[in-house]
Amino acid sequence: MKVRIQTKARRQAGFSIAELMVVILIIGLLATQVVPRVLDSLGDAKWGKVTADLGALGGALRQYAIKNGGDYPDSLERLVERDENGRAFLEQTEVPRDPWDNEYVYISPNGTNNYELWCYGKDGAPGGEGDDRDVSYEMVLNGQTE
Repeated sequence: MKVRIQTKARRQAGFSIAELMVVILIIGLLATQVVPRVLDSLGDAKWGKVTADLGALGGALRQYAIKNGGDYPDSLERLVERDENGRAFLEQTEVPRDPWDNEYVYISPNGTNNYELWCYGKDGAPGGEGDDRDVSYEMVLNGQTE
């Protein structure tokens, strides 16, 4: 009699294969709905970083020009160099890189007060669509980053 009770208790202690298959199916169905949304949010976050970085770099370039009589730096690295008081125009140790680990493109003005500041997107090359699209600081200022 004891043997039957232990066997019955063992059978009731676990899950059947059918129950496990139902749980796996439910998890799979939920994953097909959730994963694409998470990936889309990740892409949106990367472009949010680009917008924030271009805004910060553009602001730092303006501050540099104000402090230096209207002259802009020859490279973005000048924005993180410390002055004699230990201050920099960007409070970072190095110039930020875009979310795809490419450098932001900065072209200093040649005789004009216009400079260019760009992110070339995921491919790191001019032109493209989707994640490869180019976004400039001017586009950020005008709200045209989409």
